[in-house]
Amino acid sequence: MTATATHDERPGQKLGLLMCVALGMGNMIGSGVFLLPRDLAPLGWNAVIGWGVSITGTLCLAAVLARLARKLPGGSATFTYAAAAFGPGTGFIVAWSYWISCWTVVATLAVAALANLSILFPALGAGGAGPALIAIGCIWFFTLVNLLGVRRAGGAQLLTLGLKLIPIIGAVIVALWLWGTGDAPTASMAGTQPISLSGVGSAATLTLFALLGFESSCVVGDRVRDPETTIPRATMIAAAATGLLYLLSCTTVTLLLPLDTLAHSNASYATYFSMLVSPSAGQGVALFAAIAALGALNGFVLLQGEIPRDLAHRRLLPPIFARDNRFAAPWVTQIVSSGLASVIVYANYSRGLAELFSFMVLITTSTAIIFYIAGALAALKLEYGALKTSSTFIALTIVGFAYSCWAFYGAGWEASLWSLAMTAAGLPIYLVMQRRLTAPA
Repeated sequence: MTATATHDERPGQKLGLLMCVALGMGNMIGSGVFLLPRDLAPLGWNAVIGWGVSITGTLCLAAVLARLARKLPGGSATFTYAAAAFGPGTGFIVAWSYWISCWTVVATLAVAALANLSILFPALGAGGAGPALIAIGCIWFFTLVNLLGVRRAGGAQLLTLGLKLIPIIGAVIVALWLWGTGDAPTASMAGTQPISLSGVGSAATLTLFALLGFESSCVVGDRVRDPETTIPRATMIAAAATGLLYLLSCTTVTLLLPLDTLAHSNASYATYFSMLVSPSAGQGVALFAAIAALGALNGFVLLQGEIPRDLAHRRLLPPIFARDNRFAAPWVTQIVSSGLASVIVYANYSRGLAELFSFMVLITTSTAIIFYIAGALAALKLEYGALKTSSTFIALTIVGFAYSCWAFYGAGWEASLWSLAMTAAGLPIYLVMQRRLTAPA
């Protein structure tokens, strides 16, 4: 077995329940939810059912990871869960794949932030080196925030979460106010697709990306105060609260805006507030959507630094990746991860913001799901070993596993093959590190 991680953070450097919930919800509420109403509107009631499917699958996975976190609270869950069930090799590959998803989503969110800002500043949406450099600047700003310590990163996450909830909750409040005064447009699903299995499947696939990130506190287990209780609570709260907000908010927007209006809108929430409140409110919401992407970017920068750090402490990566600065932040790992994200943004700037965003969403989704699949399989195996629990938990785990496999397939063959190829690239590194561990002194 590999050596266990040994971290020496002081209690004041750890994340409590509130910051862990903010990390999970903040990473879930990025850019996807603000784009979803346009894509979900033609699906009509299929979208509502699709939300139900995605939220149910996510809650099953959250329950599985919460159970594992109570029994295996130490280290990063991306390694710990799979390693406990299938050995360090599997643990390394799962952790490696999730690390890839972190720095690819950092690149994705930087691009998404600029896409939202382009509503206020159209020149940012034209593509080219200028917008790419601004996106890269966003990446390095939040890298600096994280290099100042996990508590500062957690504080930034709390602040941005509060801001990004304003348009999401505000959309529901506006609808309730208009319905109460009798001034609301007539809610209608006219012109949408009838309910069908394929329609529900399409909706559930679209909503999946918006629910990624509920597991964030599991990934930074060594940075959490009382992880065996804090992580399970934070994971379940983040998944349930965000899922409910998404269902209410997105459904409200699609109900009150005409289908044709949504079809021609690149910023559904901004259009919603512009039409039902005022044009200036719509512009403000575009700014909040950019803040949402930047807040999630901050959270995933935190995650991208913790995974290689944990592997290095276990001697599965070179020791340099375990080096911390005086704020107990893994500075080498952060620089490498943000450097890779920056390369992706700059190398692909010619695609344009919309095309690059769509491509990166698929890669991020399929790569992150590998952790969900491994976690569900690990729970099933450990259930017959050290973890003794009820048949209800087994059923939840099976549902979570089936949902994860379906979601991986739903991401598309191209994205899935890219994610598997990027994951397999970690195998030579693991073999080299294992050879060093077993070599005679």
